[in-house]
Amino acid sequence: MALRHLPALCAMAGMLAACQPTSISGSNVVDGIDFGDDSSEWANDGECDDPRFRGPGMTETTLLRSDIRADATDCLTAYLDGQLTTGGPATSRQVTTSVDFGTDNGDWANDGECDDPRFKGPGMTTTPLLREDVRADATDCRNAYRAGTITLR
Repeated sequence: MALRHLPALCAMAGMLAACQPTSISGSNVVDGIDFGDDSSEWANDGECDDPRFRGPGMTETTLLRSDIRADATDCLTAYLDGQLTTGGPATSRQVTTSVDFGTDNGDWANDGECDDPRFKGPGMTTTPLLREDVRADATDCRNAYRAGTITLR
C-alpha cells in the first residue's frame, strides 16, 4: 500500500522522476488480486499491460497473454490510483499478439463502428458486412477490440 503515497512524497521532494519505482516488493496481492511481478518486457513503463484490467491506466497497444501477472508495478499503481478495474470486457475478450487490423482505406472507416467481417460483437456495424472491408477499418475495429465490444470470429 505504500505505492499509493509514493507520487505525493516524490512530488513534495521535487524529484518525481527520481522516485519512480523500478519494481515492487512485498505482497503483490491487493483486494484479493494477485498483481504478480515485473517480468514483462513492458513493466515499469507507466501503463498497465495486464489484460485482466480495463480503464484509463491501460496501455494502448495490443494486450498479450504473457503479460498476465507480469506488470505489477504499473498495474498496482494504476489500480490504487483508481485508474483500473477488473472484470468486464477486458477479461473476456480474446487477447492475441497477431491481430492485423489493416488500414483505414474502407468507405466506412472512422465512423465509430467496426465494418471488418472478421469480427463480431456489439461494436460492429449493423449494416451488411462486405468482403472488401476486411482489414479496411483499422481505427474503428482496433478501438472496439480494445474496448472489448468486438472479438475475432
